[in-house]
Amino acid sequence: MDQLFDVSKEVILVTGASQGLGRQFARVLAERGAAVVLAARQTDKLKALEQEIEHKGGRAVAVQMDVTDLASMSAALDQAEAALGPITVLINNAGVATEKLAVDTSEADWDKVIGANLKGAYFLATEVARRMMARQQGGNIVNIASVLGQSVLKFVSPYAISKAGIIQATKAMALELASSRIRVNALAPGYIDTDINRDLWATPAGEKLIKSIPQRRVGHESDLDGAILLLSSNASRYMTGSVVTVDGGFLLG
Repeated sequence: MDQLFDVSKEVILVTGASQGLGRQFARVLAERGAAVVLAARQTDKLKALEQEIEHKGGRAVAVQMDVTDLASMSAALDQAEAALGPITVLINNAGVATEKLAVDTSEADWDKVIGANLKGAYFLATEVARRMMARQQGGNIVNIASVLGQSVLKFVSPYAISKAGIIQATKAMALELASSRIRVNALAPGYIDTDINRDLWATPAGEKLIKSIPQRRVGHESDLDGAILLLSSNASRYMTGSVVTVDGGFLLG
């Protein structure tokens, strides 16, 4: 069974790897033997993670990447592939959110969220796909969506719209890239406890949200380990255009 989820021969690029889910994905994949490219805008946190992985015997390289800047993406990919070899798996995780009602959302707010979460993810996936196609060796793209790409809450409309777009981008690219043996799937997490949102759960709004989850708890970062290993490995070889939801039943509520 372990061989089914084997990622030891993969070179995996994780965007948004400096914190939260991206950091957890990178750690889990490195622990399973993958060579991991750590990409984000803040390289100080990336360097610490790179050293942590290498100290444990893993292989990692930190690269600075701004997913809203196409030139930055291309340069980071060149640097990553020079260090570890061709990217075989992309974990398209980088993203941002704003918390405002739609009527209070500015054009700058919209551009910030859509630019990083949808435009950036789309163009990084297409650039990685072009490189995979040029090598004629196939590949694997995992887009990190959200349950809010399938449902909605107040105050995060650009975020929800961006994640719905990611789900459609996943399906569109999966259809187009299947003939090149490139799989494209999405992981849609529910509410996961991270450094960014940890203070929320003790507030009245956070407690109300937890009660709306059938399992009556928010997820731990490690609750996504199985799903990311499934989607990153050959265990998902007959999956493309799929959305794997890990949400404690949130969407059932």
